[in-house]
Amino acid sequence: MEKRFNPEKLARLDSPERRKALPPETILALLDIKKSDTILDLGAGTGYFTLPASTLCHQVYALDVSPLMLQHLQEKIAEQETTNVELLEGEIEQIPVESQAADHIIASFVIHEVEPLQDGLKEIQRVLKPGGKVLCIEWEKKEMEQGPPLEHRLHSSELSKSFEEHGFTIEQISFPNEQHYVIIARKQG
Repeated sequence: MEKRFNPEKLARLDSPERRKALPPETILALLDIKKSDTILDLGAGTGYFTLPASTLCHQVYALDVSPLMLQHLQEKIAEQETTNVELLEGEIEQIPVESQAADHIIASFVIHEVEPLQDGLKEIQRVLKPGGKVLCIEWEKKEMEQGPPLEHRLHSSELSKSFEEHGFTIEQISFPNEQHYVIIARKQG
C-alpha cells in the first residue's frame, strides 16, 4: 500500500481547520529560530511551514518527493515574492543537501511515510548541525477518521525512542489535540 501523500488532496494541507488546529507561526516558535538560521522543511508540500519559516530565517530548503507539490509551492513563492526558499526534489531517505547544512528541520506529517524509518532518521542526523532541532508533527497511532491508515502511523513513544536511538535528545512532546503530537528533538553534540 502506498504510504505517500496523494497530491490530489492538496486543499486539505492549507485548510482553515488545519490552521486552527496547528497554527504554523505558533508551532515554529518552538524552534527558537534566528534570522541567520537555515531550515530544512521535509515534505514541504504546499509550503504550510516553508513560507512562514522563510520570514524568520536566512534560508529554507523545501524538500518534497512530488514534482506537483513543488510546482504548486513555486507558484506560491512567486506570488509572495519570497527569495530565500530553495526547492529540492527528493526523498527523506536520501536528502539532497550537504552534511550539517540545517540549523533546524521541520518534518510535518511526513515521517510515517519514510521507509525504512532508520534511514530517514540517519539522514536527518546527517544534515542537521550539532545542537540543531527537529520539529516533528505526526498522527498519533490510534483509530480516527482523518489521516493515514493506522498501520502507517507511529506512536509518539515509538518515534521518541527512535529519535533517541539516532543521537537525539527529546526536549518536548506535546499534544495540541487528540489526533496529533509534536516532538522537539535536539541533535546531540
